[in-house]
Amino acid sequence: MTSAQIRQSFLDFFASKQHTIVPSSSLMPTAPNLLFTNAGMNQFVPYFLGDQAAPWKRVADTQKCIRAGGKHNDLEDVGFDTYHHTMFEMLGNWSFGDYFKKESLTWGWELLTKVWGIPPKRLFATVYSPDKSKGDPSDFDQEAYDIWAGIFKAAGLDPAVHIVNGNKKDNFWMMGDTGPCGPCSEVHFNLLPSDDEKAGRALVNSSSPRCIEIWNHVFIQFNANADGTVAPLAAKHIDTGMGFERVAGIHATTKGFKDFSAEPSNYNADVFKPTFDKIAALSGKTYAGTVPTERTGLSEQQTIDVTFRVLADHARCVSCAIADGILPGNEGRNYVIRRILRRGIMYGQKNLGLKTGDFSALVAPVIESLGDVFPELKTQRVMVEKAIRAEEESFGRTLSKGIERFNAGIGIPKSDGRVHFSGTLTAVSGSLAFELYDTYGFPLDMTQLLASELGITVDSAGFETEMEAQRNRGRAARKTDVIVAATEGEATTEATKFVGYEINGTSATHAKLIDVVKTEKDTYLVFDQTPFYAEMGGQVGDTGAALIDGVEFKISDCVKDKSGRHLHKLGGPASVPAVGTSATLHVDFARRRAISRHHSSAHLIHWALRKMLGTHVRQFGTHKTPERMRFDFTHFEALTAAQIKECEQLINEKVIDNSPVVSGEIDYDKKPADVLAFFGDKYGKRVRLVDIGGFSKELCGGTHVTTTGEIGVIKIVAEMAIAAGTRRIEAVAGQAALDYIAAKEAALFAVSARLNAGVADVAQKFELMLAHQKELEKKLKAFEAKASAGLADELATGAVAKDGLKWVSAVVTAENQDALRSLGSQVLHKVGPGAVVQLGTLFEGKVSLVAYCSPEAIKAGLAAGKLIGALTAKLGGKGGGKPDYAQGGGGDASKLADVLKL
Repeated sequence: MTSAQIRQSFLDFFASKQHTIVPSSSLMPTAPNLLFTNAGMNQFVPYFLGDQAAPWKRVADTQKCIRAGGKHNDLEDVGFDTYHHTMFEMLGNWSFGDYFKKESLTWGWELLTKVWGIPPKRLFATVYSPDKSKGDPSDFDQEAYDIWAGIFKAAGLDPAVHIVNGNKKDNFWMMGDTGPCGPCSEVHFNLLPSDDEKAGRALVNSSSPRCIEIWNHVFIQFNANADGTVAPLAAKHIDTGMGFERVAGIHATTKGFKDFSAEPSNYNADVFKPTFDKIAALSGKTYAGTVPTERTGLSEQQTIDVTFRVLADHARCVSCAIADGILPGNEGRNYVIRRILRRGIMYGQKNLGLKTGDFSALVAPVIESLGDVFPELKTQRVMVEKAIRAEEESFGRTLSKGIERFNAGIGIPKSDGRVHFSGTLTAVSGSLAFELYDTYGFPLDMTQLLASELGITVDSAGFETEMEAQRNRGRAARKTDVIVAATEGEATTEATKFVGYEINGTSATHAKLIDVVKTEKDTYLVFDQTPFYAEMGGQVGDTGAALIDGVEFKISDCVKDKSGRHLHKLGGPASVPAVGTSATLHVDFARRRAISRHHSSAHLIHWALRKMLGTHVRQFGTHKTPERMRFDFTHFEALTAAQIKECEQLINEKVIDNSPVVSGEIDYDKKPADVLAFFGDKYGKRVRLVDIGGFSKELCGGTHVTTTGEIGVIKIVAEMAIAAGTRRIEAVAGQAALDYIAAKEAALFAVSARLNAGVADVAQKFELMLAHQKELEKKLKAFEAKASAGLADELATGAVAKDGLKWVSAVVTAENQDALRSLGSQVLHKVGPGAVVQLGTLFEGKVSLVAYCSPEAIKAGLAAGKLIGALTAKLGGKGGGKPDYAQGGGGDASKLADVLKL
């Protein structure tokens, strides 16, 4: 069977058992606490938790998973062995309150031994046996043991040999400290050349590549309580997972589960062959399948083979991630993908001599292998290739210089782009690791990889110290007035009740002053409730006034402390009112409306960009003020003028449509599937959903317009890069947009008046004027050249014979440095053999000198660089150059004529 046939036979088998075959979910998880989808069960968690009713009783699929970052991280092992991957497929079948252990285990045995033909003698099963001395939960899984015992006996095998007990660590699955849990049963495959049962059993759970787990059956039958006890669930579930690459690799290595003499390798599976073939074609190298036993002292072939595996794995991982909208970036999961991509680029260029653009060429064979089962790879191919190519070009500009800096930093400078080391250094300093990160774009693990090749380590703690220092510098550079009060609130302090979503220009909120917070510079008032929005999510805080005991206090800003209290900053010196006093609060509603227009505009821009460019576009930071907004987003290239125009067209069409903007709180677990939520954002059980016209749905706690028509008009004023893979749009809305348009119109009318042209004819008239200017400049240069030639003739005629050479040394007039150089060159050629030329002039009062020496003058011992050095020394300036030409300047202009006298 081919790899594709193995995958399909798994799905077909469970389809025959009345399972619904569902597509893989995205690598972008719906749970905000996950970096990536890292297990087949991720998309089914709401059904296990009971938050949602499962739409099916039985399901099977193949799920893309990434384990590179966070709790599950296989990145460092990829390439150095034959079974770790950053991205892999998880074949799985699930039951939601339907069948249980007997069906799961007997069907699993049937697929492995009857359908695929794996020799039963080579299979071993583990069952849960708690270690009560360590407080392991629940009891021995007698039910699973009895099922396996019957299966092995029916196959003529001894259950006492083929069933292995495991404790909580190996055989008890928990979703978290509390919640659904249960015992699990793993199937292990003896890959030793001999099928000796005792030898095979001895390797179960020993981390040997010759006896590996290929299938895990999880029996979700308990709920873990906070006190450490477990209680039976009303509905029991099945969750199984099988590593597709493992099975396919074993099948290929053993020639259909028949010949176990060769060392097992996932990379023998034909799913990797197209990528290996492309790497070989690009590099001229051949994959031999060798595996190093150490991380240092690798042979040339071992280095080649490690690199083949790294490139094949990383190309699959990065391609699938980008196709699912996870672009290389600087934060969170986006940075993990950048690390993986840059690691692959470095391996390819350093070890195989690949060039910029070669990594993006691996997308095609990845699609050839996986495009049919994951069709988004095909539909997003152009975007995936462009994103990778952009990262290659960005990192490629610094890679070789970074490796040279690494070499120099450990004391062995070389310039051939390879690592050399023969010293006694034991660790790379944290400061060097940080320099490589900050200046050359090397993630820390890349520096650690380079160091490990030499048998040395990296001072990670020192690196983190440097990183924190940089963060502190960044905070200081923002010149933000850090409010001590914003971090002083006790965790038990009650948050301020916010009542400001539904206010208008006449709204007045009655509140009680419950605290006064003072810092060195400012005073803040805290009320039990407030209509003032506190700065959060990129939206600036409200301003307004508080009327207390007949005295109006200006509120110049509003921020939150860590307890959720709204701190209202007083706008100037004032007597502090007494705690417990009643107050009437008024928000500057005109300012609030202007902010809300910009916030709603940000949502519209986000929607339009995702519609135009693809779902890889993700908000990466925003800032909304009354005057303007900025929107940072993930994308790999600049927007064209046509794309900016299209974006404006899309968003203003929605403004004209006057679409309703509806917002309200919902349970996070019950949010619709099409609602955007972002990794890294902290969401509580209740969240606020902002729905614009049904086409834009985001979780957002900010304030918004009630209909898009309130925005008036939106204008994009700038688009730029702020980091590799991250772009920024700046825009204005409402009155700010009208002011911007008016200023542009005024400028256009002024230009049209000066050009004596109608507005529609300005561009054409301006082009004609530029063409006329170029023609005049061309004529002027011709006149200048003619004048310069005449001056050159005059200077050459006045050459003075000295020491057997012909000298020209004079103060001249020239338009600029280029004209001075040109004049000197002309004089040199007109004087001919034996010429020595020294010219000086003043540019805006500053001295500039040039010197030329003919071959004969150089042969006689003169050098232009030395002449300039001597001249500038007399002037108090500086300069130098080569024997045939040099230049200098500065110093005392009053001495210029004297020093040029022969």
